[in-house]
Amino acid sequence: MARKKTKTTEESDHIPVKKVRKVVAGPIRDKERTKRRLIATVGKVLQKYTYAGLTITNIAKESGLNPKLIYLYFGNLDGLIEEYILEKDFWAGKLKTQITEFAENPTPVDAQDTSDLFQLQFDSFLKDKSMQRIIHWEMGVKNKLLRKIADDREEVGKSALDLISARFVNTDVDIQATLAIILGGIYYLTLHAKNNGSTVSGIDINDDEGRERIERTIERLIFRDFEDAKKTKTAKGKK
Repeated sequence: MARKKTKTTEESDHIPVKKVRKVVAGPIRDKERTKRRLIATVGKVLQKYTYAGLTITNIAKESGLNPKLIYLYFGNLDGLIEEYILEKDFWAGKLKTQITEFAENPTPVDAQDTSDLFQLQFDSFLKDKSMQRIIHWEMGVKNKLLRKIADDREEVGKSALDLISARFVNTDVDIQATLAIILGGIYYLTLHAKNNGSTVSGIDINDDEGRERIERTIERLIFRDFEDAKKTKTAKGKK
């Protein structure tokens, strides 16, 4: 009769080790999730009630979170709104990355770079309903927070303008005035088109053809100024 094999001490003492599950929650992670939820809710409230509805009560109700968390993580309602706007704002957000790329590139900013930047701004603003409401809000309400955000936006924009304007030193071309008109036009055209569907000078930017006409004109104005700057420098150099 075959003898039964006995388990060795090593085998009998072996106890399978249960894998420790990775912790996906915790104070830091929960805090960030809560902050993201509150910031996202600002956009929802803005769309649902417009800026008049941006209150602690509405944000707490829409998010399903305790209103005390707004004070805990953002200081107050203005702190939360500012965080949301800075996240959405093209000039305060996306533009910073672009400016860094411009600054690190040894080649000076040219007409194509500048045109691409403002085409991106046009496209971004045209698609972002929340940012449209914010700019409309800034235009119609005197508010310290909105003024601060507008000033911060200008400061970031100045960094870009300084890089662009370097190509216009010792010329008679005022590129900053041209870009101010382009940016103002982007805001005005978009707010009219998206708020009530109206046209401006017979152009409807809700339509592909109308939008492309504006894009071509932005490009033409910018390239024209860069060409005029070259001519001015050449003419001055010959004197």
